[in-house]
Amino acid sequence: MKILVAVKRVIDYNVKVRVKADGSGVETSNVKMSMNPFDEIAVEEALRLKEAGTAEEIVAVSMGIDRCQETIRTALAMGADRGILVQTEEELEPLAVAKLLKALVERESPGLVIVGKQAIDGDHSETGQMLAAILGWPQGTFASKLEFETDSVNVTREVDGGLEIVKLKLPAVITTDLRLNEPRFASLPNIMKAKKKPMETLTPAELGVDVTPRVTVVEVVEPPKRKAGIRVESVQALVEKLRNEAKVI
Repeated sequence: MKILVAVKRVIDYNVKVRVKADGSGVETSNVKMSMNPFDEIAVEEALRLKEAGTAEEIVAVSMGIDRCQETIRTALAMGADRGILVQTEEELEPLAVAKLLKALVERESPGLVIVGKQAIDGDHSETGQMLAAILGWPQGTFASKLEFETDSVNVTREVDGGLEIVKLKLPAVITTDLRLNEPRFASLPNIMKAKKKPMETLTPAELGVDVTPRVTVVEVVEPPKRKAGIRVESVQALVEKLRNEAKVI
């Protein structure tokens, strides 16, 4: 079975995000970028499936500017077999990403697509669901455990009420949650080997997909800063403030 894994280049989760001075977006110049953490989990799960003999090939896919190659190389250093970059300068929305992935699925014919449940920049949590819908494939979202059978997979999902298990017939789309696994670190020898692994570059036009943005960002602003808290001397004083100043009781 071939597994297609989507990986996204995002601002590193340790970096404090700053809004551009003109309010047109988030500052990315000279900012540390890395692979989306949920996508790291997706890559790790694909690698474990290959090590268990369930999968034979892992293809890492990313979309965006030329520097997204770095994110693919990270996946290759972890153990993916080859990479595909869909290069574009356009700001890609979840639907455009889903359509590009659909085109790649039709081209590569994988038995499974694994993506992170969301990206930490937009937090949309839409791409996996949209991809499954336009492919007509079953989907297992927010997966915390996978158990494969001959032609199906049991997906343990994290839902508001606890855990839910769904059985999906392959091929299918899986989106990964935090508790699915802990991603490995790429070793230095594997980092060196990743430089020699094949990577193909395509464009949306070559895949026959229109990625023109459908949403216009008017302005980006930082959330208001929280006011400093205060201490009160007694419970009675707290109750009075909640009643008279906060007006919550």
